[in-house]
Amino acid sequence: MLLPTLETERLQLRAWQPEQDAVQALAIYGDRRVTDWIGDKTTAQSMAQVRDRLQLYCDRSEQAADGSGVWAVIERQRQQIIGNILLVQLPDRCGDPSGDYEIGWHFRPASWGQGFATEAAQRTVDYGFQRLNLSELYAVAMVGNQRSSRVMERLGMIALGQTTRYYGGAELLLYRLGQSQS
Repeated sequence: MLLPTLETERLQLRAWQPEQDAVQALAIYGDRRVTDWIGDKTTAQSMAQVRDRLQLYCDRSEQAADGSGVWAVIERQRQQIIGNILLVQLPDRCGDPSGDYEIGWHFRPASWGQGFATEAAQRTVDYGFQRLNLSELYAVAMVGNQRSSRVMERLGMIALGQTTRYYGGAELLLYRLGQSQS
């Protein structure tokens, strides 16, 4: 199942196109203010590294084959990529799919504080519940990532405390949203 294009009033969410999108994606993955909050903390130093990251996202979406994956977030008015939204299975401590679906996001700093992450995430939540028939979604954030925690709270997610069940046992904040809550 291919990733569908999703839209909101201000945003378009579409599959990544690694060759075409790498230049704009560098504003996300080449900025330490973003990558410091991503598990591997790897800041892209070249177009090749960004393309590789985007290709990995495409490969994961293709392998899942269930309509889940990773989308580029485009601000429609300027036709500019401003972020990334994901709806994927959380990897357990060993890196295997856990069966729990995660919603997450990465946005370039110039787009922070404008409601884009919440808008894209809400559209993705709706897609996950309505089109994929998921009963619940999870979100994780590194301890101290207050921006992401605020987005999770705006989505109506419930804080469950800290966990080490996912991403190789990293200490993460865990949030949950049930379909009946949305």
